[in-house]
Amino acid sequence: MVVVESDTTILLRVKGPLEFKCQLDLTDALLRQKVISATFEALRSQVKSDSCVLAVCNSPVIIWPNKRIFATPQEITPDTLCEDVHQWIQTDEQETSGKRSAKKKSKKSLSMSVVNLRLMTEVSKPGPLSAPVLSKTVQKSHFLSTALPMDCVVRASCTDTIKDGCERLLEALTHQLCEMEKVMLQHISGTTLLVPEPLHFLLPEPKGLVTVVYPAGVPDNQLETQRKDLHQQFELPDDRPYFRRANTFHFPNEPYRDGYLRNPHVTLTHPSLDNGKVYMVQGIYSYHHYMQDRVDDNGWGCAYRSLQTICSWFQQQGYVERSVPTHKEIQQALVDVGDKQTSFVGSRQWIGSIEVQAVLNQLLGVTSKIMFVSQGSELASKGRELANHFLTEGTPIMIGGGVLAHTILGVAWSETTGEIRYLILDPHYTGAEDLQVITDKGWCGWKGPDFWDQTAYYNLCLPQRPKII
Repeated sequence: MVVVESDTTILLRVKGPLEFKCQLDLTDALLRQKVISATFEALRSQVKSDSCVLAVCNSPVIIWPNKRIFATPQEITPDTLCEDVHQWIQTDEQETSGKRSAKKKSKKSLSMSVVNLRLMTEVSKPGPLSAPVLSKTVQKSHFLSTALPMDCVVRASCTDTIKDGCERLLEALTHQLCEMEKVMLQHISGTTLLVPEPLHFLLPEPKGLVTVVYPAGVPDNQLETQRKDLHQQFELPDDRPYFRRANTFHFPNEPYRDGYLRNPHVTLTHPSLDNGKVYMVQGIYSYHHYMQDRVDDNGWGCAYRSLQTICSWFQQQGYVERSVPTHKEIQQALVDVGDKQTSFVGSRQWIGSIEVQAVLNQLLGVTSKIMFVSQGSELASKGRELANHFLTEGTPIMIGGGVLAHTILGVAWSETTGEIRYLILDPHYTGAEDLQVITDKGWCGWKGPDFWDQTAYYNLCLPQRPKII
């Protein structure tokens, strides 16, 4: 297990397969274990050998870390700073504009930058090749060949050199091979082995980024004992799922495959209130709004979209494994609990906070509290209750009133003055997944008390966290 501090200047991430090949005896279990351990020892030696190569992705930079940090181009030396590698990396902006110069600095802030490297092995060797020697052995055995998906991350500060970074990467690779060996030996059954799977998790401050090796293909519900051990090791509470696969860290340079925006609020500036504090949603959610998923719900689907945002939060925090429900699945759930007639499925009828509460319980097993507000002007007095919700539960809140529904992601509240601002995610947006438009136009933004209809009544659905590992 490798821990990377979260106040990272640069994350150096190396990925690549290592070929795991061995011949397993069909009868002797102890001999099989010895062969597996010997194979891993050979792989650790390979990582430490001169043939080990680290290639910086999207750049001409290639490094031989065990040859006194020999590298190409020649400008790269062991004393080159890790952050200077950025000038050699081809950015997406350069590709789309047709510029091919690799020596252009990225405009991205280095405070959260990632340098991706490929783990490779040099197969050609200088000098004359020796003649091959063939031998024949007759025995009953099982030949195993698989690729180990190496994936290591280390931290580099702005003063660290390539030599420093390479030393840490090699140490991390060696350690990960040891962890993979443990997992493979623990889950061996006859001649069947499970491939180890390295995953990264971002833990609360000050623990930072942690790499854990799981057996691939084993579902989360069978890894609870291992997760409990991890919680004890890192002194984490046992009522929140920090180490489920859904909690794996998403690197900032990787796109989400489903196309939804995540956490658009993180780019916003917090409002400044006199003696005020900010209380925010905890974790990751997807922004669901009108007209997504090829569904024309403009004018009637805002509460459905707010509910989908809430469901995405529970999914991406590892509390549930099911996908975000569609409009029809939401409607069917309300029919199943007896809240609606069968004709409701496929209709364009609105739902409100009470229905959202029922669906969360039916589909996700999540309970919710309901806050009733007789008129919008009373919302300004709910600062303490809303702040406490985000402090303890940290889930998005659905609020419905009149014919509108919104998602509340946080509050800025002053206990001394009572002044309050609400962080609103608006499901009524109908445009593309354009973060700048969404934040500039206020579809995700901080709103004052006058945002609510002062005379309309509102119901708020406050989902509660399940108490699970």
